[in-house]
Amino acid sequence: MNDIRRTILWVIFGFSLVLLWDKWQIHNGNKATFFPSPAVQTAPAVSADRAASAPAVVPTANVAAQPPTVASDTAAPAQGVAPRERVTVTTDVLRLTFDSEGGSLVEGELLQYPDMQDKSRPFVLLDESASRVYVAQTGLIGGSYPTHKTPMTVVPGPRSLEGGQDALSVRFESPDLGGVKLVKTWTARRGAYDLAVKHEVINTGGAPVAPQLYLQLVRDGNKPPGESSFYSTFTGPAVYTEAKKYHKVDFKDIENGKAEIDRKADNGYVAMVQHYFASAWLLAQGLQRELFVRKVDTNLYAVGMIAPLGEIAPGQAKALDAQLYAGPQIETQLEKLAPGLELVKDYGWLTILAKPLYWLLDQLHKVLGNWGWSIVALVVLLKIAFYWLNAKAYSSMARMKAINPRIQEMRERLKDKPQQMQQEMMRIYREEKVNPMGGCLPIMIQIPVFIALYWVLLSSVEMRNAPWIGWIHDLSSPDPFFILPILMALSSLLQTALNPAPPDPMQAKMMWFMPLIFSVMFFFFPAGLVLYWLTNNLLSIAQQWIINKRMGVPPQFNLPKFR
Repeated sequence: MNDIRRTILWVIFGFSLVLLWDKWQIHNGNKATFFPSPAVQTAPAVSADRAASAPAVVPTANVAAQPPTVASDTAAPAQGVAPRERVTVTTDVLRLTFDSEGGSLVEGELLQYPDMQDKSRPFVLLDESASRVYVAQTGLIGGSYPTHKTPMTVVPGPRSLEGGQDALSVRFESPDLGGVKLVKTWTARRGAYDLAVKHEVINTGGAPVAPQLYLQLVRDGNKPPGESSFYSTFTGPAVYTEAKKYHKVDFKDIENGKAEIDRKADNGYVAMVQHYFASAWLLAQGLQRELFVRKVDTNLYAVGMIAPLGEIAPGQAKALDAQLYAGPQIETQLEKLAPGLELVKDYGWLTILAKPLYWLLDQLHKVLGNWGWSIVALVVLLKIAFYWLNAKAYSSMARMKAINPRIQEMRERLKDKPQQMQQEMMRIYREEKVNPMGGCLPIMIQIPVFIALYWVLLSSVEMRNAPWIGWIHDLSSPDPFFILPILMALSSLLQTALNPAPPDPMQAKMMWFMPLIFSVMFFFFPAGLVLYWLTNNLLSIAQQWIINKRMGVPPQFNLPKFR
C-alpha cells in the first residue's frame, strides 16, 4: 500500500506540474509544451518608420463620454518648424534618448543591468529601431493641440549627471497649436528609475481652452529578444485600479477587442510588463483619469491614461505632473512609488505566499550578501518550519516500510483472493496502528509553498547575473556545465532508491521514470531554481534517513528491475 501511495503521489504531482506548466504557457501567449494546440500566426514586427507615423489619439470633447480611438495626426505648422533631433541624457543608472518630435522617450538603457546576449552592453528596455518598438509618449487632445507627433524645440542644458548633482532635466517646448503651447520637462534623479514628467499647458489664444493630457506606452507584440520559451513569463500591458486590482491584458485580447479593464478611475496606473522589467505611467492619487488599451498598427499596441486639465483662461497656464517608471521589478522600490505597483512582478495566484517568501529571501541576502547562499538558507529555514510535518510523514512511511515484508507475504499468499487480501491488509493496518495515507497530507500542504518559492526565484530580477560559487556566474541562466541538474537528478533517483520497490513491475517503472522525466526539464531551468530544488532534495533525504534509523528501519537501496 505504501508503494501504491507513493506511485499515486508521483503520478498526481507529476501530471499536475505538467498541466500547470502547459496552462501557464498558454496563459502567457506561448505554445503548450506537452499538449500543443495549432499554431497561431504572429504579425511581423513594425519598423521604426511605421512606429513614427503611428496615429495619435483622437481629440475628444468629453473623456467620460468617449474612449480614445485612432485618428489622423495633427499637422504641424509649415513655417518655424524646429529641426528634428535626438537628445541623449545619462545618469548613474540610466541612459535615455528623447525624440524632439513630441518630446517622446524612445530609448532607455539600464546601465546597471548587462544585456544577457552581450554582457559588454547595457540592457535596452525602451527602444525604437528596425526590429523593436517600445516607447513612452504624451500629448494633448480635445483640439488641434500639440501631440507626440508635434515637432518641438529642445532647450539647451546639461546632458549628463555630474558629481554632486542629484537631478538632470531635459525640456521640450512646442509651437502654438490651436491657441495652446505645451512645455514638457523630463527630470531624472540619481539612483532612480522613475522620471518626473511635468506638462505645462499655456493658453496663448483669446478664448478659454480645456485640453486633456494623454500618457501612453506603445510597444510591439513580440517577446523580448533572448528570452527562453521553455519557462514563460508574461509580456504585455497591465492595468491597476483599486476597484479591479492588478490584471494583465493579452495582446491577443486587444486584437480581438476582448480586453476588459476599468475605463474610469481616480487612482491606479498603466504599465508594460516583461520578464524582470517594467515601465509604468503614474498619476497622483485622486486625479480623475480614463484608462485605455488599443491596437495602434500591425503588431503595435498601446496602454495609457487620459486626464482632464480643466478650463484654462486666455494667458493662463496649468501644469500636471506625472511619473514614468522604466526599470527593474524590484519590489522594495516599486512599493514606494505607487500602491500596487509592486504587482508588476507577478506571482499569479500564489502571491499571498510568494511575497513573504521574497521578503525573507531579501532579508537573508542582506545578511549573507550572496543570492545563491540566500536560496540555500531559505530552503533550510523552510525545512525547519515544516520539520514536524515532514517528520510525521516520514514516520508514517517508516512504519509502512517496517510492515512491508508482512504485507508482501500476505499479497503473495492471497493473490488469487483479492477481496480477502484487502480485508487482511486493513486488519494488519489496524493492528499496527498504521494509516496508509498518513504521509500524504503533510507533503501536500508544503507543495504550494515550494511552488510559490519557484515563482519567486523565476521572477526576481535580483537573480539576473547574480553569481553563486565557482562556475555559476548567473543564477537566472541554466548551469553552463549542467552540474547542478545532474546532481538534482541523482538526488531524485536516490530518494526513489530509498523507498521499497513496489511488487508491481509497472509501478516500479513509474517510480523511476517520473524523477527522470522531471530531471530532464531542470536542465533548461535557471541555476537558482535548480539550486533550490537540489537543496530541498538533499535535506529531505537526510531527514528521511535519520527518521528511518531512529525507528529501526535501516535504509536500503532498492535498484530498479525492469525485466
